[in-house]
Amino acid sequence: MATIQANDYLIKVDEPWTEFSKFVQSHHYSKIVILVDENTRKYCYNRVKGQLPFDHQIIEIKSGEDQKSISTCEFVWSQLLNNDCDRKSLVINMGGGVIGDLGGFCAASYMRGIDFIQIPTTLLSQVDASVGGKLGVDLKHFKNMVGVFKNPKMVWIQTEFLDSLPANELRSGYAEVVKHCLIADKKQWEEISKYDDLSQINQWTNIVVDSIKIKNKIVGADPFESGLRKILNFGHTLGHALESQLLETENRLLHGEAVAQGMILESMHSVNHGKLSQIEFEEIKSYIELIFGKLEKQRLDINDLIYISKKDKKNFAGAIKISTIDKIGSCIYDFNISPDEIKSLFSQSNFN
Repeated sequence: MATIQANDYLIKVDEPWTEFSKFVQSHHYSKIVILVDENTRKYCYNRVKGQLPFDHQIIEIKSGEDQKSISTCEFVWSQLLNNDCDRKSLVINMGGGVIGDLGGFCAASYMRGIDFIQIPTTLLSQVDASVGGKLGVDLKHFKNMVGVFKNPKMVWIQTEFLDSLPANELRSGYAEVVKHCLIADKKQWEEISKYDDLSQINQWTNIVVDSIKIKNKIVGADPFESGLRKILNFGHTLGHALESQLLETENRLLHGEAVAQGMILESMHSVNHGKLSQIEFEEIKSYIELIFGKLEKQRLDINDLIYISKKDKKNFAGAIKISTIDKIGSCIYDFNISPDEIKSLFSQSNFN
């Protein structure tokens, strides 16, 4: 069990549910709504609903990244209105990154903002999406293009939910654990790289807590991503491009799977510019491929990948910017990458 102090809210990990109920009841909300999808309703909400001694309504949306849209927001806003939610209402987002990002955005914008609590149920959302106050939805397949910064009243994490995850979803979340270690904690990298299979991890609390502490420290120093916080985007520029291009194909990748490939590609770019040593690159590449496997060769539309990369939020004055590591445990940001270099990286990788 652990409590982590964020900027103006608490992150609770594996605390008793009675503490959660006390917190909610102490605020005397006029209405309480819990946002779920069909999976979290079945595997998470139904598991703990008996431990929630307060009246609440359920809003259910479909699962999946394609639901992270303005049209889904319109549905949620309408449901809040139909349930007579006012400015003293509370939204509890119980689910993965889509539920947390979208539900938080809906709460932050409904009646110009009502309180919300994040209950992340996937490893990805527990170590990444639920921490830092970034909220939003996708626009025309561009990731997180519409959104706001707004902190929750609390983040409530229960690692018991991880035992309901399919292996690929757990692996997807683990990519963010790997990323946090690579950008800021070499010692923790050495610890996690001892695992050559995630089935060897019987207890996730310490890994989750350590990963949250890394992200929380970075966010605390730069809450609105004006500088240092950009390092959290390591692997994401090219990873997002890959994820977006494959979104509606049979070769679709989960977010973490795409970010894992992005970390390899962006580390390779660092090597090409004499920043990261070849030895450390091989160490990183070998471990990521050990956990995530090697992707089969497939044809990609490189021009489309470049087009998507040019829409990345970190870019400035038409230049594509990435964050990449110069050594394990250290990251640099606002590092230029040209369209030709993107083409070269993909040609050097497992894509053709």
